[in-house]
Order: sequence, then structure tokens, then C-alpha cells
Amino acid sequence: MSGLVVQRIRVRWTSRDAAAATVRGRLPQAYALPPLPAGGLTVHEVLRDEATDYRPVEEVREGESAAREAGLWIGWRDGVALVDRLPGHASFPVRRAGTRLFTLAPGQLGRWRANFRFTGCQCSARWWYEQWTVHVAHAPAHADLFRDAPWSRDRDERVHLYGGPRPGRR
Repeated sequence: MSGLVVQRIRVRWTSRDAAAATVRGRLPQAYALPPLPAGGLTVHEVLRDEATDYRPVEEVREGESAAREAGLWIGWRDGVALVDRLPGHASFPVRRAGTRLFTLAPGQLGRWRANFRFTGCQCSARWWYEQWTVHVAHAPAHADLFRDAPWSRDRDERVHLYGGPRPGRR
């Protein structure tokens, strides 16, 4: 297995008004990578939560378990990375089965965008929303790897979370 770099950016919110949506829409879609170990599988997590005024909280983890925590299953075949989405626990959209997002040959970069509505347990129902932007590179890490990246694969699975089709999609 050669090196694979994952960056998952999660934006979390509860407000549904236009002003809050404008603030979320202005948040960066890619971040500079911190110094990362060479080779292996490294995940750079960035969380921007409305509850903390969208202050970014970053964490770096390594290995297959880190990829699974980021919602991904990574496999390998003949030096090509097989990147799958794991089933999720969101209340909408419900995703009970994993799906192949893309395959990446050495030097290729992929991006997956999705959004979700979550709820707490039935005893304390509370809703929140998340939008994920997940970058995956089958390439050596460097600070600007995902900024203005030439995406070899780009998968957009965002849906309208408040009912009805997403604007601009049929």
C-alpha cells in the first residue's frame, strides 16, 4: 500500500435561516494540511460547528480505523486505492449500504460532497445537520494539496435536507 491522504471537513449546524446559511456558504471548502507522516493512511479532520461560531477544530489520525471513523472504507487492488462510503447513521438521507465512491491511481485526487440530517435518541430528540467535504489523495502530502486541486474524481451527493429536491438538480 502506498500513501493515501484524507481530509474530511464537517460543517455542523442547527439554524435553518438564510443568514446562517450565508455564513456557512462562506466557509472554506479546503484547508492547508498540517505536517503529516509520509506514506501510510493519514486522515486530517476539520470540524466547523455553529455552536462554537464555526471555529475550526483540527485533528490528525492514522490508519484504517481513522478512515472508518471518517466514513470511508479503503481497499487496494494492484496499487489503486478503492474508496468506498460506509453505511451511515444519519436520519436523512438513510444510507444502509456502502457504495464505491471512486478509485484513485497514484497521483490522482478525489472529492466527495454529502450532507446529512441527524437526530439524537428518542428520549432526547434533537436535530442537527452536517455537510461533509471529503478529499482523498493517492499522492504525497503537502500543505496545499487540496487547495485548487485538479480533481480526477468528483462526486456530489448533497441533497435538500429540508424537503423537496435540491435547487439546480432534477
